[in-house]
Amino acid sequence: MTATISTTNARADHSLAAVFALFVAGATLVFIAGFANAAPLHSPAHDARHANGFACH
Repeated sequence: MTATISTTNARADHSLAAVFALFVAGATLVFIAGFANAAPLHSPAHDARHANGFACH
């Protein structure tokens, strides 16, 4: 029974780490593209925000 509990905890830790890593990667992409001064990088991100219903100005 102890092996089952530790396996379940390991899966939960792994899933939580994966969710956190994806969140950090997504937030990084949003902030890099959203606050970039370069028009070729900022404009597509800006248009995608409007297409998804997020107001930004």
